[in-house]
Amino acid sequence: MTKSAKQLELLENSQTTAQQLGTLIKSARDIMRKDKGLNGDLDRIPMLTWIMFLKFLDDMERIRESEAELAGEDYHSLIEEPYRWRDWAADEGGITGDDLINFINLEEANLPDGTKGQGLFHYLRSLRSADGKGREEVIATVFRGIINSIQSGYLLRDVVNKVNSIHFDASEEMHTLSRFYETMLREMRDAAGDSGEFYTPRPVVKFIVAATNLQLGETVLDPACGTGGFLLEAFTHLENQCQTIADRRTLQESTIYGIEAKSMSYLLCQMNLLLHGLENPQIDFGNSLIVKRYNEIGDSDRYDVILTNPPFGGEEEVSVKNYFPADMQTAETALLFLQIIMRRLKRPERNKGKPGRAAVVVPNGTLFETGVCARIKEELLTNFNLHTIIRLPKGVFEPYTKIPTNLLFFDRSHPTKEIWFYEIPLPEGRKNYTKTKPMKFEEFSDCISWFHPIAERQENQYAWKVKVEDVLKYDEDEKGRIVSVNLDIKNPNNEKTLEHLPPMEIADSIIRKEQSILELVEEVRSECLSVYSETLKPNEDWTIKYISELCEKPQYGYTAPASTEQIGPHLLRITDIQNGSVNWETVPYCDCPKPEKYLLEKDDILFARTGPTGKSFLVEECPTAVFASYLIRLRVREWVTPQYLYAFFQSPDYWAQVSASTSVSAQPNCNATKLANLKVPIPPLEQQQSIVAYLDNSQEQMREKIDHIKFLQAQTINELDGILPSVLDKIFRKP
Repeated sequence: MTKSAKQLELLENSQTTAQQLGTLIKSARDIMRKDKGLNGDLDRIPMLTWIMFLKFLDDMERIRESEAELAGEDYHSLIEEPYRWRDWAADEGGITGDDLINFINLEEANLPDGTKGQGLFHYLRSLRSADGKGREEVIATVFRGIINSIQSGYLLRDVVNKVNSIHFDASEEMHTLSRFYETMLREMRDAAGDSGEFYTPRPVVKFIVAATNLQLGETVLDPACGTGGFLLEAFTHLENQCQTIADRRTLQESTIYGIEAKSMSYLLCQMNLLLHGLENPQIDFGNSLIVKRYNEIGDSDRYDVILTNPPFGGEEEVSVKNYFPADMQTAETALLFLQIIMRRLKRPERNKGKPGRAAVVVPNGTLFETGVCARIKEELLTNFNLHTIIRLPKGVFEPYTKIPTNLLFFDRSHPTKEIWFYEIPLPEGRKNYTKTKPMKFEEFSDCISWFHPIAERQENQYAWKVKVEDVLKYDEDEKGRIVSVNLDIKNPNNEKTLEHLPPMEIADSIIRKEQSILELVEEVRSECLSVYSETLKPNEDWTIKYISELCEKPQYGYTAPASTEQIGPHLLRITDIQNGSVNWETVPYCDCPKPEKYLLEKDDILFARTGPTGKSFLVEECPTAVFASYLIRLRVREWVTPQYLYAFFQSPDYWAQVSASTSVSAQPNCNATKLANLKVPIPPLEQQQSIVAYLDNSQEQMREKIDHIKFLQAQTINELDGILPSVLDKIFRKP
């Protein structure tokens, strides 16, 4: 028997039962609870995931190595010695304690084989494939966004030993593990709800996939895929349609696509899909809003079906808004995603007559908001067929968010003529949903029966339709045409319209809403106070540092010649920053002496030297680019989080220091010398990262609450307007 055959036989004989697997995972999580660097499932599950991810990779590598050996072929491992799982993790008595933590965390460390070299994470982040499109890039992208938060190397060794007992190359074990992993993701969702993030409830995902009626051979995209809930449900739905090897190849290789901007969600999504049988998940890491400019999205970037719950309540920077047409620019994340979704749907004339279609979760505000939102909805109604709006019951996403939500179903077949609405009712006797009593898929059963075919739909207690001209209206003022699109249409089949309600009942409803508004405002206030006292408040660990200590020497960009007739390769030149927006122009390469001196790197901070609107700009994604002489580049040292320093440049303290160094008659300005002498309060690295995470989360969370307050206020105004008609109705209606 060959060595590889013995390995495979040994693996087959070492499978664990579902009960043993559950015990292993529980034991690993119990061990992690003892570590001081981890707080709750929101920390523990991602840490457990990257450990499992490396074990999974090594098991897959072993299978490929064995297959190559049996075929008499050479095989090049994705991860080299001594960074493979088998080299540093498989031996239960192997590297541990501080040696293990240093091996994982440090840029240069003592390796398990006794030599010195790159630390594990530093090595994994540097992986590259020959064509730049291989699995090496996936691994590198995953680990660029991960920071090992486990502090005890002894506890980490215990966790590694537990994970080493899991066999990802055993199909039955994989199936069992995938169920455990789904449970862990739900628990993480519950934990994340308190941090401003939440995930789409599984029944909503299942309904959307069922209603969309996916067919094998269609391409499916989720441009904000998170942990992969929509993609996994789509994969499962289409897997049932596979009859041949060719069908399975189509499903595996050219069907499921995703984009995710958050590194940890990217890792969780990869792991989730791999565990459920998608062998090579085609998930891109990045922000869908800026992968390409809106007008540059072509037919090769379009898909048959888009299913998504894009982030809403967030507010994008000017640099992101500039990727969109001038009259469609907005800071609201959900509205920018809606435009991208429309743009990425296949056109029937380029797809054998078959139009692309989409199902999208949107907040209630999208239905009734005006301005840019109205123009985006005008585009949706005039160039797409918005055939169905499903109004979800109140509280589907509670307790993670109170914002009412809707499902938009549209395609690219023709302009909208009429819109069907369906209102999913709360189950009889229920007033709301909770963590322990969430929405169930069965509550969609009547709607699923009604949904297809559209031509046979009938109005009923929960379903009604409106003509497009009743919701899409135009007006004129001195500035020109005004468009209004109100899709917030109440159910006309509900007998309790405002004028038929008793005036006191309307007044009581207004009081309840006002109480909810006060509660939301108090939540925002309490959150600010608690987070400040626990996370943000300076303490004895904070120090005051000069920029010159935090960064390399501030550097000016290059001065381009006034004119040139030289012709050569081109670079992009950053010319200015206004309100966080970066302007670019193309210049000949040969105009810039030593261009490598002025090339930008990720996490560089660019700073506009003069002007009250001049701001810093954090380079997150950029083309090959040099920067102009009236900009200054800051490059932080390894013990400073770039996002933390960037946040400082948005603070009043920064502007106070700049203004103090500027004469009264002059506008605020700051040269490299002044920049170097600015003082910045610096906490320890971990607290810097906590502050950045808080700022990211709180922005979305507070925006959600503010939007919900606006929604309640709009309802209150509507009900106030209904009191007088209600009084008149009671006086003059016939008994």
